[in-house]
Amino acid sequence: MTESKNKIYFVDVTNRDGVQTSRLGLAKLQKTLINYLLNEMGITQSEFGFPNTKHEINYLNANLELVDRGVITKTKLSGWMRALESDVYQSFQNVPRLKNVNLSISTSDQMIFGKFKGSKTQDDIINQMKSAVAAAKACGAQVIGVNAEDASRTELDFLIKFTKAARDCGAHRIRYCDTLGYDDPNTIYNRIYALGEAVGLPIELHCHNDLGMAAANSIMGAKAAIDSGVDAYINTAINGMGERAGNADLISCLLGILKSSGFENKYQVDPQINLEVAWRLAKYTAYAFGVPIPLNQPAVGDNAFAHESGIHADGALKDRKNYELYEFEELGRGEPEIVETGRLITVGEYAGIKGFRNVYEKQEIEFKDEDEARNILELARYANVHTQKPLVDCELRFIYNYPDIAAKLMTTMPYYMPVGELKKRIDLDIERANKNAKEKNKSELKA
Repeated sequence: MTESKNKIYFVDVTNRDGVQTSRLGLAKLQKTLINYLLNEMGITQSEFGFPNTKHEINYLNANLELVDRGVITKTKLSGWMRALESDVYQSFQNVPRLKNVNLSISTSDQMIFGKFKGSKTQDDIINQMKSAVAAAKACGAQVIGVNAEDASRTELDFLIKFTKAARDCGAHRIRYCDTLGYDDPNTIYNRIYALGEAVGLPIELHCHNDLGMAAANSIMGAKAAIDSGVDAYINTAINGMGERAGNADLISCLLGILKSSGFENKYQVDPQINLEVAWRLAKYTAYAFGVPIPLNQPAVGDNAFAHESGIHADGALKDRKNYELYEFEELGRGEPEIVETGRLITVGEYAGIKGFRNVYEKQEIEFKDEDEARNILELARYANVHTQKPLVDCELRFIYNYPDIAAKLMTTMPYYMPVGELKKRIDLDIERANKNAKEKNKSELKA
């Protein structure tokens, strides 16, 4: 097979879709460390959050400052928003340096009638999308992706019409969202091939895992895009995090493209990707979410390279290729991990200067003077309050190297002004409290 000129890229959505995992979440410092590690791994793009959400504003702007400083250089940071003019303008007002955006709108009949309750027609959906694209262009967006939510349940003829309209008004990519994990590898291949051939626009594959096929669907969707003559962008989440049963797992999809019999050396992957960071990225993300990596997780689970039965152990010892499809060193695994079983000094919200210095000395970081040490200690205390977890080495190093960015990440101002009935209630509570305080003072003076 002749190698295609088109490439497969990766867009990680852990910091947008992964954090929507029910009952879980990430602190802004943790989201930033994930972007930092994605950049080390050379992942093409991170959908890093919601520019229209007020508590994200400081985090998003701080991460774009890391781009300006040359800290995040390989991974493009993109914002997600609804395909509404008002959302687009508000997003760019909140995050002026934003350059990459994805504009999302539902396209299936199920969503049009079940979500919009029939208030929109297919033409309305297209016109709303076009207005949002125009707004993003007016705001200076350099790369605009259009998301067809529930694309897998959208009539193919309408999906093609919608995608052509997106292309013609200036969108750079279309995101095919298998929002409910409804596709199978065969159906997604056929639909994506037809879409790519008809429209000629790069296609993103956004697959959920409700039926356990997210990784397989993503890989076959990417194959269809390449086979139809357009670039493919696989959406993933680290360790498969995400709503309901999660999104396509980043490392599983990468290995599927790089190592499976139908893909190895046949399809081009973004050449900047460095698989050796995979182990560190998976471990940190598991720690940050508080969700252990499953024992049998491909590549990064504890049993991924474990052999017990006599035949397997004997075969692996003779030649690892007998029972291992890829080498653990490729993933950054293999170094022994030291677990302290004696005295352990940690950094938390009540840490003191001596213990704090001891922790940093173990990382071979020396403070220039007492002021620097105490300033970094104060930030580390705030970081522990912020994450509610013991700080790990990569977080402590980040705080030391980028203290002003760390401070901004951990600052969330209440960007709201109470109005209507809420304002009346708050004003009444304040009035009562002031009145009670005055009456108490009078009583104390008389006494």
